[in-house]
Amino acid sequence: MALTSKQRAQLRGLAAAEDTIIQVGKAGINDNLISSVSAALKARELVKGRVLENSMLTAREACDALSEACKAEQVQVIGTKFVLYKRNEKKPIIELVKDKKKK
Repeated sequence: MALTSKQRAQLRGLAAAEDTIIQVGKAGINDNLISSVSAALKARELVKGRVLENSMLTAREACDALSEACKAEQVQVIGTKFVLYKRNEKKPIIELVKDKKKK
């Protein structure tokens, strides 16, 4: 499911209050990081990450790789930080806004 601009804006607002729980360092993106991001997405639905200075990846590259590996949506990438979202199908926590259709 692709996010609409209104849903993306809603998630950006929610992410502003979240703490950064993912850090991509010089080890890059490995299986351990992917499994911890998947677990965090399942528990929280919305996670904020950061790419450290000693990493060989940019924030965009890290966000692309993690979103593909975890099947998550990219919400935003600013500087060294990024935000990922994945809806928990069994117990949804975040209720996304619905776009109103024009007649």
